This record gives sequence, structure tokens and C-alpha cells, in this order.
Amino acid sequence: MPIDFNRQIIDEFRANGGRVGGPFEGGRLILLTTTGARSGGRHTTPLGYLPDGGERLLVIASANGSPRHPDWYHNLLAEPRVTVEDGVFTYEAEATVLRGAERDEIFARAAEADPGWAEYQARTTRVIPVVALKEAGGGPPDMSSPGTALKRLHDAFRRELSVVRMEFAASGPGLGAQLRINCLTACQGLRFHHTSEDGGLFPFLADRRPDLAPVLDRLAEEHERIAALLERLQHTVSDTEAEPGAALADIERLTEELERHLDYEEEHLIPALDALAP
Repeated sequence: MPIDFNRQIIDEFRANGGRVGGPFEGGRLILLTTTGARSGGRHTTPLGYLPDGGERLLVIASANGSPRHPDWYHNLLAEPRVTVEDGVFTYEAEATVLRGAERDEIFARAAEADPGWAEYQARTTRVIPVVALKEAGGGPPDMSSPGTALKRLHDAFRRELSVVRMEFAASGPGLGAQLRINCLTACQGLRFHHTSEDGGLFPFLADRRPDLAPVLDRLAEEHERIAALLERLQHTVSDTEAEPGAALADIERLTEELERHLDYEEEHLIPALDALAP
């Protein structure tokens, strides 16, 4: 990828909370920063990634099927400690190159979801590596204010659900393994976020802003309705006989409910959070 184009994507990603246009628009994207194997300098690369159940992200060193591994891959072989930016959080991660059956299974899963990966492998004699990135040290959301952090997190959920909806709409007659994982990972992240709000953010605001009690009660009730929709979607996606249309209908119901919920939460909580900020 040309350096100037790389720089443009990086700047756009950081300026827009992970949203970019061009060839990455509508896809999953991270910024991966590695330490140069020779120079020792820090190098940042935009990369598409695959969800892997919430514990880690997967990146594939395809280099568009070129005969050589990409530079970022050589860098993380020399120094596996890397930095990941996902548009909301920036965190340290440990990179592990997957080997043998695990690599083959995940690559096949990726190729089933997107035949482009298989096309890249067909162009080269090298075995295209698959790398797992597991968080090794987290940090707070990238933000200019607490309200901005909440909005960025919400937008990340909106964006991921939009991607999952497109994937289900474009899928064939069956549900592929990677598509199931994409959906279940999104559900897991949303469930964790709401549980964290119920146990942390909402009690914090209730203590400092008693006038928000009706708002917080409504949001908590909506969490319960969304949890039921998540459970239904998870059940559908976990059914090996399920068709994409059934899951897509569940995703549409979830998205509709979630959009109303996020809009209402942002309307009432963002001003309150920013007013309480030091």
C-alpha cells in the first residue's frame, strides 16, 4: 500500500473515530502499530480484521497475494508487542502467529466468508499467515470529553451491526462459520456494554443527578428488551439449520430497537456527562 495513501487512511481514521471512505468504507478496520525489525521505529498500518469471539482480533498477512510477507508481519515476528487502534480504544496487544490446523481452520473460515482471501492464496506459493491480536493492556476511550467517548462507542456498535446486516444480506443459502462469529461477537460486545452501564455509569449518574431517574429507568428497561432480542438472535445464529433470512430478520428488529435506545441515551446522557466532567 503506498505510503501517501496509508497516511490518508490513518489520518481519516483518527479524525473520524474509525470511519473511513474509499476501499475500506463499510468494512472492519484497525490501525496496527508495530516496531520496525530493522529500524526500531514505530510503523502504523491500516488493516482489515476478523472478529474472533471477543477475546482477540484476527489479521491476515495477505499483501494482496504478493510473493513476500508484508513489512508489518516481519516487524511483529521480531517484536510481538503491538498497538491496536479500533476507533474507540487504543491498547497494547500481543501478536501470535497461528500455526498448523488452527491457522488452516481460520483461513478457511475467512475464505468462506470472503473468497478474496482464497484468491490471494492462489496467487502466491507462500502460506499466507494468520495473526491473532490479544489485548495485553487497555486504556480509556480516545476522547475529547466523556460525551464524545460515549458517542464514539455507540457509533462503533452502529457500524458493526450495519456490517453484520450487509454480510447476512449478501450471504448464500447457509450461515458460514465466520459470519456466525461476526454476529455473536457483536452481540457479546453489546451485552458487555449494557451490563457495564447498568453496574457503573447509571448508578454514577443516579447519585449525582437524581433528576435523571426517569431517564435511567427507561434506559434500564430498554436494556432488558435489547437483551431479549440479543438472546433470540444468538439462538438463531447458533442453530446449524438456520437460514440467513431468519437471522437477518432478528438483526433488523435488534437494530431498530437499538437505534431508538442509543438516540435517546445520547440525547439525555451526553449533556449530563459533559456537565459533570472536570
